[in-house]
Amino acid sequence: MSRPSAPYQQIHDNPRFQALVARRNRHALGLTLLVLVLYFAYILAVAFAPDWLARRLGPGMTMTLGMPLGLGIIAVNVVLTAFYVRRANRDFDREAAEVRKEACR
Repeated sequence: MSRPSAPYQQIHDNPRFQALVARRNRHALGLTLLVLVLYFAYILAVAFAPDWLARRLGPGMTMTLGMPLGLGIIAVNVVLTAFYVRRANRDFDREAAEVRKEACR
């Protein structure tokens, strides 16, 4: 196995880079846990409270509560993805570029 090149090693050893990676990982883990909680809550509701999800939204309506909740989970995922991409582009990528410039001096 070859040794990493000097700029790569400088970037990897940089405390700012390590803090950036830790911050990015915490952010991604938090969003991942939120998505998993939403999905599992919905699945558990399907398994253990099907009557609640099968309630009609109004008299004479065929749409049940479960349909908009399921679509809402999908919409929340789209919003959370956009939130992550915006933060990554605005904060994480900018700081990573600064660390790269520092290492290549």
